[in-house]
Amino acid sequence: MKQARPRNTTSAASRPKCDESLTSVVPAVNLGNEARTSTPLKVSFERMARRRFQQPTPFKRGNWWYLQYWRDEFVEGKHSRKKAWAKLGEASLGVREAQKLAAEVLRPMNQGLESIGSATNFRIYVECTYIPLEMPLLAKTTQERYKGVLDHYLLPTFGDLSLRQLTPFVLQTYFSGMAGCSLSHESQDKVRDVLASVLRTATEKYHLLVTSPMVGIQLPPSTRGKRHKPYVTPEQFDELVNAIPEPYATMVYVAVFTGLRISELIGLKWHDLGSDSIVIDERYCRGDWSAPKSSASDTTIAVDRCVIERLHGLKGLVVSVRAGKAVRKYNLVKSDGPDDLVFQSVKDGKPMRDNNILARFIKPAARKLGLGFVNWRALRTSRATWMIQAGANPKDVQGQMRHSRIQTTLDIYAQFVPESQRKANEQTRLMAEQRIAAARAAKNRPIGQFLN
Repeated sequence: MKQARPRNTTSAASRPKCDESLTSVVPAVNLGNEARTSTPLKVSFERMARRRFQQPTPFKRGNWWYLQYWRDEFVEGKHSRKKAWAKLGEASLGVREAQKLAAEVLRPMNQGLESIGSATNFRIYVECTYIPLEMPLLAKTTQERYKGVLDHYLLPTFGDLSLRQLTPFVLQTYFSGMAGCSLSHESQDKVRDVLASVLRTATEKYHLLVTSPMVGIQLPPSTRGKRHKPYVTPEQFDELVNAIPEPYATMVYVAVFTGLRISELIGLKWHDLGSDSIVIDERYCRGDWSAPKSSASDTTIAVDRCVIERLHGLKGLVVSVRAGKAVRKYNLVKSDGPDDLVFQSVKDGKPMRDNNILARFIKPAARKLGLGFVNWRALRTSRATWMIQAGANPKDVQGQMRHSRIQTTLDIYAQFVPESQRKANEQTRLMAEQRIAAARAAKNRPIGQFLN
C-alpha cells in the first residue's frame, strides 16, 4: 500500500508573507548596504543579542517546577519576544536541582549557542531567501527537482516550524519514518540532500543557525543492493540506430561512441569538433545554458574519426516531414558557422529538448525492439560498458567518461565478472572434481591394492 504524501493544510491566506522585494528585481532601487529580506539583518541581530541574557527564577505550580522565559520569534520578517513555558521536573526536586535544570534550558540562548535568527520560520526562509537567492545559482533541471521536493515533502512537513525547532531529533525521526514507505531509497536521499542544502545556507551563509542539524542524519537502509546499470549491446545498438530517423539516429550514434551527456550533446557546436577530438565546454538543457557538470567534464576527449565524419555528414541531409496532406522538406543543418549548433531542431534550427526526442523518437523505436529501458543515461553507460568489455583499464574509462570520482567508474566495472575471475572459478571447480573423483575411486578399490 503506497504511503500518501503529506498534504499542506495551511491555507494561502494564513501563510506568512515574505517581503515582496525579493519576488522581483528592480535595479534602479537602492537597497542599501544589506539586501532587504524577510529575515532580520545582521545589525538587528547584534542589537537584539545585547538584551537576550535572562535568568528567571523557577517556581512551583501544583506538582511541578516551571520556568517562564522570553523567546524570540519572527513573523512576516518582524521580530517579537513572547513568553514561553518549560516544565522542569516534579515538585519533589530541591531548589538547587530546579535552578540547574533552568540553567540548562536557558544555556543555548545565554551562551549564544542558539542564534536569534533561528526563530525564523522555515517556510519564510525557503520562500523569501532560499528560493529567490540560492535557487538561481543551480542548474535549471536541479532547480526543478529541488522545487518539487520542497513543495511535496519539506514545506508540508516543516513549514510551520521555526529553524531552531528542526533539531537532529526531529529530523532523524522524520527520515527514520521513511522506513518501509513506497519512496525509493534514491528519492529519500534526494529529500535529505535538499533539506541539507537549505539548512547549510541558513547556517554558513546567512548565520541564522549556529550549526546545521543535518550533520549525522541517516537514512533507513536500502532494501536492495545497487541497481544494475542498463546498457545496449553493439547488436542492439545497430538495430536501434537503423530504426530512428535523422538527425536523432546520429545523436544516438554520437552519444554511444563518445559518452557525452545529452545536455552536452545538444549544446555541441561546430567549433567544438576537431579531426579526432571533441571539446566539451558548455551544455544546454531546456532553455538553460551552463558550464559542464564538473571540472572533470570540462575537457577535450578523443573520438573515432567515424564520429566526426558522421556529424559532418548531417550538412548534406534533407528530411521530409508530413504537414497534414502536404510534405515539407527541411535541411538538417540550416547554418554551419563555428558558433552554430551541430544538432538543430528540424523546423527552425533552435536548440532541441532532450525529453521530446526521447519520447517521440527513441523510446517508441526501442520498445518495438524490446529495449524499453533505453534512455539517455543508458546510452552513456553503454559507452563505458563497451570500453570495459574491450579490456580498457579503469583510468582510461574514467577519462573518456569524465567521471569526477573513480568510484563512479568502478560501479560500472562491478557489473561484470573479470576473465581472470572466470578462470579462477574454472580452476577451482576442476580441482574439486579431481579430488572428489580420486576419493571415490579410493573407496571403490579392493583391499589388496593398498598393499601393492
